[in-house]
Amino acid sequence: MRSSLKNEILLAILLGIATLLVTFFSVKQFTTLDALQWLLIANGLWFFVCWQLWRRVEFNRASEDAPLYPSLGWANRLTLLRGGLIALTGGFLFQPQAVGLMAWVPGMLYCIAAILDRMDGYVARRSKQTSLLGNELDTVYDALGLLVAPLLAVSYGKLHWSFLLVSAAYYIFVWGLYWRRRHNLPVYPLMPSMLRRTLAGFQMGFVAFILLPCFQAPLTMIIGIAFMLPILLGFILDWLVVSGRIQSNTSTTQFFNQLAHISHRIFQPLLRALLFIAIGLFIFIQTPNAPMLVTASLLVFAGAILIGFMGRVAALGLLIIITFLHGDEILNAITLTIIFSSVWLMLLGTGRFSFWQWDDHWVNRRDGEEQS
Repeated sequence: MRSSLKNEILLAILLGIATLLVTFFSVKQFTTLDALQWLLIANGLWFFVCWQLWRRVEFNRASEDAPLYPSLGWANRLTLLRGGLIALTGGFLFQPQAVGLMAWVPGMLYCIAAILDRMDGYVARRSKQTSLLGNELDTVYDALGLLVAPLLAVSYGKLHWSFLLVSAAYYIFVWGLYWRRRHNLPVYPLMPSMLRRTLAGFQMGFVAFILLPCFQAPLTMIIGIAFMLPILLGFILDWLVVSGRIQSNTSTTQFFNQLAHISHRIFQPLLRALLFIAIGLFIFIQTPNAPMLVTASLLVFAGAILIGFMGRVAALGLLIIITFLHGDEILNAITLTIIFSSVWLMLLGTGRFSFWQWDDHWVNRRDGEEQS
């Protein structure tokens, strides 16, 4: 390891510790939380973040046969910052939910971490310093964040404990690969999938939002289940592929391509129509006396989804409005239909017969790449 790179990492570790200490005194002064417990947990997570960086520092190169970069580069620094924000968020674990302005802090910290998850890849490609290290850390810190943040949301009563299956799935998957290699069993490569990246990104964004105090159960629990089901299904399919139960060959690829084709042409358009009908029933049966602005917003978003005009954005808007309108009322079939349809349209897109799918292109593109 080059001395300049080693010094940069050590400096980053010390800056992180200093930030933790400053935050510790803020927690101690402005909240009733146990500040020492916060510091111990956050510090432990920060050392885990730094250890993951240190043990992979030899990957700080463009490819296996390329020379080592002399510095981390701005992209990896942003990724490390994301790890630090996750550590700060984790300090609130196993404590009662803070009150007042401090109640917004865990959610805001993780929201910034989620934004950085999109930015670091852009910075790496624009600065011409993509690295194997960045790819490794991106996966590791994503998994850490999707363990820490859902644990916090479960402790706040905003997610059902079953959502932690999603958090555990990555670690079980990695352990399964290790077990197969340890027993000299073959491990097959995964088929490329943009949906895999999309599911992970939306999961991170969802957990970040529900940590904010303005979103309350029980709707957040139901939305969590709607997110959880396709993500767990994806992990199961990936395991069947890497373990050889599903052969990664031409016929299998054709099958999955055909499945995606059917979803694009039939399932997603039907979801749009179903959601539009459900919103109509919601307006006339459940909220007939809602303010005109709310009703108009619901109709605008539902209409945008029906014609496929930035449907993912419209689905997000519907979820936010429904969450605020519904409160803690008993869930019914109409609300459940709206929630599940909106979530799945956010994840999959609006499919065929869509008027404008700019949000699809934004979700699937790799920021910072030269556009042809």
